[in-house]
Amino acid sequence: MGKQQRTIDFHVPRTLVMGILNVTPDSFSDGGTYLDPAMAVERALQMVDEGADIIDIGGESTRPGATPIDAQAETERVIPVVRAVCRATSTPVSVDTYKVAVARLALAEGAAMLNDVWGGQREPAMLALAAAAKVPICLMHNRAEPRYRDLIGEIKCDLASMAEQALLAGVPRGDIILDPGIGFGKTWQQNLVVMQRLREIVDLGFPLLIGTSRKSMIGHVLGLPVDERLEGTAATVAYSIAMGAKIVRVHDVKAMKRVAQMTDALMRGGASVD
Repeated sequence: MGKQQRTIDFHVPRTLVMGILNVTPDSFSDGGTYLDPAMAVERALQMVDEGADIIDIGGESTRPGATPIDAQAETERVIPVVRAVCRATSTPVSVDTYKVAVARLALAEGAAMLNDVWGGQREPAMLALAAAAKVPICLMHNRAEPRYRDLIGEIKCDLASMAEQALLAGVPRGDIILDPGIGFGKTWQQNLVVMQRLREIVDLGFPLLIGTSRKSMIGHVLGLPVDERLEGTAATVAYSIAMGAKIVRVHDVKAMKRVAQMTDALMRGGASVD
């Protein structure tokens, strides 16, 4: 398989499940588990069997306080895994990076989507790369500090600006996905407000990706460690779908696929039931 072009249909009448594959030593939930490409491929195939529609591969931890790495180090972690996973499955692969050099190599190995946690703001050439490669790009909201005068208004403004920049760079409107960035540049209380008002972000008119899996917002509310946040994650996934999210990014694919299917059936009259 390898470098064949894959496509992702965001118009199917159901929620898409994106499985998280961290090839990092220090991610907050599963750091170090899938550094070996063989282990990473095994996990990717397991997620496919569990119902993942997209595999999102990332090589730099974006947890608060994580040590940044350069493009060379990230490339050494990510590219062998992207290559191996793309050869092992036809399920589309997304690369979770804000570095153009890493993204370009991942696309050459068969990645079908870009997921930029800085929304093209760190390296604006990411937008032109997505346009040239004709792949979807997820633009996530992020800030260095959680300081806002108007939380939702500013997030909407930032996301709308990112989308406009992507359009100006040549990315088709249908290839732009927005992510409000739960857990990024926001306090846990602010994250709850963003969740409560997701419909206002959906109203921007782009498919919405939500990543709440095992995050500290859940830990604060429930008083639970990372490895005991399954039920909290399920609640946020179901709620996100009810609010209009199109893609949910999760660690626990098997359980969250079931949550998504059930929520879709409730919200869409069974249209998503295979």
